[in-house]
Parts: sequence; structure tokens; C-alpha cells
Amino acid sequence: MKYTLLIYENAAGFALRNDPAKAKDYWLAWPAYTKALQEAGVMTGGAGLEPPGTATTVRIQSGKRHVQDGPYSETKEQLGGYYTIEVPNIDAALEWAARVPAAPGSYVEVRPNLVVPA
Repeated sequence: MKYTLLIYENAAGFALRNDPAKAKDYWLAWPAYTKALQEAGVMTGGAGLEPPGTATTVRIQSGKRHVQDGPYSETKEQLGGYYTIEVPNIDAALEWAARVPAAPGSYVEVRPNLVVPA
């Protein structure tokens, strides 16, 4: 079954990406995790995302398109990236989620991918 690991980071987590003292360690952890997923043969996709301030949100209301700069919701954590994996069950997906090298205060939401009935 395919699952998507949605990685939510808070402002401090996003700040690590550019912190002169911590950015190197932050960035080195992700390729190692990605390589582990690839070597286990479970990774089917994924990507990191730019910080929430770079987002543009499109909403349709009454048939009209409304565009807003920035994220739609102002929350403490924002989506920072995702991995799509194919594993036998939710327990295996949770094991991989627990290994995500996200910053303290971050969390990973594990969701089964939708299988559309034929």
C-alpha cells in the first residue's frame, strides 16, 4: 500500500535551513534518509517545499478564482515536504515516519494514498 509522509515544520524548523551554524547538519540528514528509503526499495516519490511565505493560494468561491499570496492557513506548523512510500502496512509506514530527520517541534502525518475505484 502507498502512504504519504507529510512533514510539517514550525518556523524554527524552517529557519534551520538557513542558520549558518545549523544548516549543514539539517541538510545532510535529508539525503541520508532519502537514501535509506531508496535502498529499502520503498520510496516512490517526494519533494521538499519552499517556506510557506513563498506559497500562493487559489480558492474558488461562487465560481470565481481568488488568489492570495502566502499560505491559506496561519498555523504554527506548515507543510515542509513529503515522501511517498510503498510498504506492506501502516505499521511499516509509521516506522519510516519515526525516522524522518525533521527539526524538534515538527511532526509527520502519515496518510494512505487514495485508491480510486475502477
